[in-house]
Amino acid sequence: MPARVPLPRRLLLPLAALLLAVAAGGLYLFEPWRAFTSTTVDEAAPVAAPPAPTARATPAASAPSVSASAVPGVPVTGSDRPGGGFVAGEHPTSGTARLIRLADGSAVLRLEDLRTSEGPDVRVYLSTRPAAESWLDTLGPGALELGPLKGNQGNQNYAVPPGTDLTAFRSAVIWCHRFSVGFGAADLPRG
Repeated sequence: MPARVPLPRRLLLPLAALLLAVAAGGLYLFEPWRAFTSTTVDEAAPVAAPPAPTARATPAASAPSVSASAVPGVPVTGSDRPGGGFVAGEHPTSGTARLIRLADGSAVLRLEDLRTSEGPDVRVYLSTRPAAESWLDTLGPGALELGPLKGNQGNQNYAVPPGTDLTAFRSAVIWCHRFSVGFGAADLPRG
């Protein structure tokens, strides 16, 4: 059995400092405690713009009535289209994503019943690629960041910058910026 050669004392301190720096870097990059945590967000759905009138009302037909668009806090149809379901990427991801156009002309991306993993530096994007492609390894050209993911579970809203041409985007993507991987993506309604 070969004899063990002890490390010289002058190497112990630099080696310990190197190991500590590597461990700190690993903790910073991977944030392993996020595997055991969860953040739930439950934001109310914004009120969509009422559908544009299709026919001119006659005086006899203009009697007051209550519709869904007149009830505060109730989303209406029209610019509020059904959402697309998430396709899992690097992490199991489920829920739906939909675009809601508001009465003032602005738009919101709404994530509903979202379930995904927590991770370091996870953000929400609109991508020009369909969901089946956008989560692979790139968001595609012209991707638009809407902000950091508010929580890995629940219902949440992300404002779309004014003047954005929504017809250019095909999917919503949950993306880990630090490691350039998609957690999941959902196709957005077309038309």
